[in-house]
Amino acid sequence: MLLSHVQVLLKPVKSIPVGEGWWGAGEKPQSEDESIRPFTVETSDKEIEDLHGRIDGSRYTDPLEGSAFQYGFNSTYLKKVVSYWKNEFDWKKQVAVLNKYPHYKTKIEGLDVHFIHVRPTSRPNQRVLPIMLVHGWPGSFYEFYKILPILTENQGGLVFEVICPSIPGYGFSEAPHKQGFNSLAAARIFHTLMERLGFSQYYLQGGDWGALITTNMAQMKPQNVKGLHVNMIITNRNFKTLLTIILGPYLPSLVGLTQEDVRRLFPFFEKNVWEMLRESGYMHIQATKPDTAGCGLNDSPVGLAAYILEKFSTWTHTKYKDLDDGGLERKYTLDDLLTNVMIYWTTRSIVPSMRFYKENLKGDFDKRVDASVAVLVPSGLAAFPEELIHCPKAWAVTKYHNIYSYTSMPRGGHFAAFEEPQLLADDIFQFVRKVEKC
Repeated sequence: MLLSHVQVLLKPVKSIPVGEGWWGAGEKPQSEDESIRPFTVETSDKEIEDLHGRIDGSRYTDPLEGSAFQYGFNSTYLKKVVSYWKNEFDWKKQVAVLNKYPHYKTKIEGLDVHFIHVRPTSRPNQRVLPIMLVHGWPGSFYEFYKILPILTENQGGLVFEVICPSIPGYGFSEAPHKQGFNSLAAARIFHTLMERLGFSQYYLQGGDWGALITTNMAQMKPQNVKGLHVNMIITNRNFKTLLTIILGPYLPSLVGLTQEDVRRLFPFFEKNVWEMLRESGYMHIQATKPDTAGCGLNDSPVGLAAYILEKFSTWTHTKYKDLDDGGLERKYTLDDLLTNVMIYWTTRSIVPSMRFYKENLKGDFDKRVDASVAVLVPSGLAAFPEELIHCPKAWAVTKYHNIYSYTSMPRGGHFAAFEEPQLLADDIFQFVRKVEKC
């Protein structure tokens, strides 16, 4: 293979410095309460009345004829979603669903960090392994509610004990009060959380920001990470990438591409440049002036729903933007989608969640400390066909140096755990079995 003879220039492999931080309000105190406290999601009639009042006061602009979701969330369908939200969606019932699993909070670096902790049923002859699942934007810990029963059920003698935190600034985790909170800070906080729970070694899984955070965790404390599984593969572009792009359509095997890679990657500029330009406007806003756009979203539940749910349409399948309803109910229920929206609405967390983009993208991403650090822990990569950007294994190996499994998934998009929980769970299990040699 030609690429095996191409030397990729990397800085010496090392781990990311752990460092320290303080994100609470005011000055850092002499000591911090490290207790783990039970937490219960709650609501009230007043909260629901306020929501309904704001929904009643919403104004709409008629969509252009035949525009479907090409201009964003189609307002004709939005009215139907909002009508369901007010007249049929039962938030109190969904709060009970959220409380199905045990919730907790603990103070780390000045922030109240929220997480759920799900233990499997105790059974003889089963091996219990801890795993942390980390969500992204505009998702939440609720994305994992369909995969949790699968991961915590005995599968051939193997089962997981799952810890699922909310990224600080998202949902029920307190928002940072100071500038600079990025994926590296989140990685350090989540390591502290696992250590506080008594785990010295554990598995990690993530998509979207969760993929970057868990990758940073593996780079930061590789001795604590038994294995890393991601469903969004993040790598640095280099000469190897360029060679693949040039020769890939004509001599794929020569540059390490499979026929499936070719199908997903090319034509390259259409699928990886123009399509990303069409879909990344939100990112430019959030990476520059999140507080400005966030004002409207934090004040209008209808605006918030349109902004969030549009991503669950196009990021699930790019073709859904050609449908009048955005294909939203093809893979999800309105109850599930609106529950995720309500987590943002009731916690007023849309603005701090958007700030996470600015904190991570305010500088040259390729010059961050993690950009030059390889991932040496056993890694499992799940490449879903409708993910925003496809990353072939030939690219992934430049970042993830110890790949145990790379799976071209048969279907699914960006929100893998929410959309295809069984497929994702199966891939996690097969990866961990390879690592554990069982």
